[in-house]
Amino acid sequence: MSKPKNVVVTSRIARLLVAGMFASTAFVGPAAAQDFNDSLLAYAVNIHRTPQQSWPGYGIYLGRGFFLTAAHVVGRAWLSWPKVVIAGQEYPTQVVKEGSFEGTDLTLLAVEQNLLPIRLRLRRSSLCDTPPLPGQRVVTVVPEGIAQSRILSADRLPEGTRKFRTVIADVAYTGNSGSGVFDAERRCLLGIMSRKISRSKVDPLSRRTETQDIAKYFVPAAEIAAFLPPNSPF
Repeated sequence: MSKPKNVVVTSRIARLLVAGMFASTAFVGPAAAQDFNDSLLAYAVNIHRTPQQSWPGYGIYLGRGFFLTAAHVVGRAWLSWPKVVIAGQEYPTQVVKEGSFEGTDLTLLAVEQNLLPIRLRLRRSSLCDTPPLPGQRVVTVVPEGIAQSRILSADRLPEGTRKFRTVIADVAYTGNSGSGVFDAERRCLLGIMSRKISRSKVDPLSRRTETQDIAKYFVPAAEIAAFLPPNSPF
């Protein structure tokens, strides 16, 4: 298993990390819930490899020019030269920290903040400070839109996959790798989508083995906090 590795961070980026990337997301009442959900779209971006991959890659804006995605979306950064894509515009990145699919499935990217659209520069995301609970309402966010779901109990997963404790249902309609999972009430970031969890079953008539997607695992906020460089306030 490959270990997550740190990539050298420029002194400017290091100062930003020490100064703090995040501010708390304001709470909004039920009447404004849909408007706030729609505003979450501003945090969602695409991630392109070089050359561009055939499948969509997603990421979430954290603030101060920093973006978080799943490690396997970027792949080996020294080879893929990842770019953040906002409204069709590509932005070159620096890789601040790189994880791995087998380990912590996260990669932190940075874009020069003055290159970003003003509407994005002013935004900050916050990590949830409480663990997700079965039945909790969530929304997943990609540039194309948001989708509602709920936290699924890991006890409902097939044996051998229950180590993935943070999962959601509604596999077909929610965001894929690198997309953000937000608490539907508090609007904080619960996690980053990592992978599908499936099970195989044999059709009694055709005798064919079929694969059924039953959940999606996301890297939870607690692991994100542990992954991000020291001195990042949460």
